[in-house]
Amino acid sequence: MTTVKRISLALIIVLAVVALAAWWVVRLPVFGGEASGARLARMQQSKQFHGGRLENTPPYISDFSIMRELNAYFGKELREPTFKIPVVAMSGQNLGATVAPGLRAWWLGHASVLVEIDGVRVLTDPMFSERASPFQFIGPARLHEVPLALELWKNIDAVVISHDHFDHLDMATIRHLAQGGTHFYVGLGIGAHLERWDVKAEQIHEMDWWQEAEIKGVKIHCTPARHYAGRTSMNNATLWTSWMLKGPSHSAYFSGDTGYADHFKAIREHLGAPDLALIKIGAYGDTWLDIHMNPEAAIQAHQDLGAGTMLPIHWATFNLAYHDWDEPILRTLAAAKTQAVQVISPRVGEMFDFAQPFINQPWYRQQNNK
Repeated sequence: MTTVKRISLALIIVLAVVALAAWWVVRLPVFGGEASGARLARMQQSKQFHGGRLENTPPYISDFSIMRELNAYFGKELREPTFKIPVVAMSGQNLGATVAPGLRAWWLGHASVLVEIDGVRVLTDPMFSERASPFQFIGPARLHEVPLALELWKNIDAVVISHDHFDHLDMATIRHLAQGGTHFYVGLGIGAHLERWDVKAEQIHEMDWWQEAEIKGVKIHCTPARHYAGRTSMNNATLWTSWMLKGPSHSAYFSGDTGYADHFKAIREHLGAPDLALIKIGAYGDTWLDIHMNPEAAIQAHQDLGAGTMLPIHWATFNLAYHDWDEPILRTLAAAKTQAVQVISPRVGEMFDFAQPFINQPWYRQQNNK
């Protein structure tokens, strides 16, 4: 055998081993399951299903450029804080009490928020693991502690999931909450992930845009978003969503990850203006705006919704973008001031009560955290 043939054979063997290893890795439970049977058939009936996958309307067209992304990656932005982000510790004992009437919210970091609305406890995209990654030894690590350890979370009535990316859908968190009987409201296809993680079928509620469910008198509306999904690739095998919670007396909206589009106005037209809007402001870039809106667009989205109070989310927890870590909140507050939008900026774990005045503290400024 010639040297060239030996090298070619060795290369083929190496590639085969790599391919086999990759195939094995993506079959690990953390990557979830794949829709099939009745679940897949239901997805195929969705208005968002085209050409074998789910799509935005109009479709998202990537503006990805390797050189542009590399230039952004090697920028001089301060992507992590130089001081310890203040966290208000929460007590697990409070979760043992009956939910009082009214509307309250605790930002837990990133897109995770505990909402108490008209007697019902809801978590949005609960992600309490250390890293936003399929593996806890590598990937973006938390920039602050969680306000309450995962094992202390209990008595959560419902969880709403915006999409299945690792910074929004966390296997360890889902498995723990499922053991306590929590119900999960998810977009089409995501039920396959939960099913593989041993969540009981009766706790899984898969929904398409504009569908609704109800738990303890609070209606949970699955509403549109402009993003993409996929646990192992950008194949849009599951549906990305936003959510509207409407109780007898209060309402709250959760944007999930989204670009700015006319769906915010459509949501208001269909469901009315929410009292509280949890809207993403972070992890954006010039080439991402179709699926990750910037702070100014977030303020416009809030206005389109006609919402009362805005609680900014999706920032300060993971280093996922090429801007300064505090740029999202600074730009949001500046834009809110010019548009007379009421924005609160609570510390991680700090309670916001819709019935009480809230005083913003600039905790994200280093001089206030020495």
